[in-house]
Parts: sequence; C-alpha cells; structure tokens
Amino acid sequence: MATKKQQRRRQKERRHEYEVVYVDEEGNEVEPPAEADAGPARAERTGKAKQAAKPKTRGRRPMREIKPPSWRRVVRRAILFAPLLFVALSIGKHPPAIAVRLLISIGYTALFVPTFYWIDRLAYRRYQRMSGGGGPPGKRS
Repeated sequence: MATKKQQRRRQKERRHEYEVVYVDEEGNEVEPPAEADAGPARAERTGKAKQAAKPKTRGRRPMREIKPPSWRRVVRRAILFAPLLFVALSIGKHPPAIAVRLLISIGYTALFVPTFYWIDRLAYRRYQRMSGGGGPPGKRS
C-alpha cells in the first residue's frame, strides 16, 4: 500500500492536464494539424502516460555499503548488549539473585557473538550478490 505522500503525489499527477502546443520554425504558436494526423500523436501521448504511470523501481538512493563481517565489531556489539540484558533481567517483582543475573547475561552474550557474526556474514553476502561484487579474492561465499 502506498504511503500518504505517494498517494498525494499520484493525485497531483492526475490533476494536471497537459496541452500540446505546436510551434513553427520562427517560434510562433500555430493551430494543431488536422484530426487525421492527430490520431498517432494521441496514441503516442497515451503510451507515454502509461509508461509514466508504471511503478518506479526500488528507491533512488544508492545501495548502502555493507562492511565485511569482523569478530571485533561483533564482540563490541555483544558487549554493549550485555548490560541491557542484565538490566532487563533485573526488572520485575522478584528478580533472580545478582550472581544468577550476571551468569545469564554472560551466557547469552557468549551465544550472541557467533549469532551476530552469522547475521553480519549473511548481510554481507547478500550485499555482494546485489552489488555484483565478487568478494575477497581466493574465497568462495
């Protein structure tokens, strides 16, 4: 479904009426040619209108560059996630003991490191496929 902004743009495009103006070689406006000649021109205009009404391809922005996966970046992300997990475990009516919360946070953080790396690798491989790049030499993905 189109957003409100897209809907307004489409409505605006439909509101405007375009007029064909014929100009001679001196730049003066002249009467349009006979109706017999206007038939193909009319068909040509409607064809252009149909082409303009086709949905646009994906966004106009260039594709964002995805960096290759690295363990350092993944560990940093997991370490930032650990305190949030500890705080989330601390919220509630009867939170577990601090040692238990700490162990759970460390355990989940250890599980998140390979998971985050795997997700980064999937994103990078997809970026490589979409951009047509081959990837690092000597490696198959």
